[in-house]
Amino acid sequence: MLYEIISIFLISISPLGEARIGIPFGIMNGIPPILSFCIGCVANLLVFPLFYKVISMLNHFFWKSRMYKKGAVYLSKKAKKKTTRSINKYGVWGLMVFVMIPLPVTGAYIGTMAAYIFNINYRSAFYAISVGVVISSILVSIAGYYGNLLI
Repeated sequence: MLYEIISIFLISISPLGEARIGIPFGIMNGIPPILSFCIGCVANLLVFPLFYKVISMLNHFFWKSRMYKKGAVYLSKKAKKKTTRSINKYGVWGLMVFVMIPLPVTGAYIGTMAAYIFNINYRSAFYAISVGVVISSILVSIAGYYGNLLI
């Protein structure tokens, strides 16, 4: 059981899985849905403060590097392309809706990059991304629970 709990946490905090994969993984491996939700959601909530600080530090130290700048601009363009429409239309709430949709490439990592790129107030972005992560985690938990019942 400890292995599964640690796996839920690590999957949920990773950019490849987030809670969208971590929570169903836990449910399918016999962890109670509420516990899977709590672990996955908390791990995914840690993404914004940690990743935002990492982005800030990397930009501060490496922006003068041509290679870093090229990679950062590429990733920024991808994030901006995916989020511009919802953020321009709805502002901070658009960021929340973007993060809330449980689809690939619409999670807390891209939401954090978008908040940084669009220079959204840290506190507002934190609340919007947090609400989006919680709602997404609830949706994924419900789907994982009922999907597991069907299997």
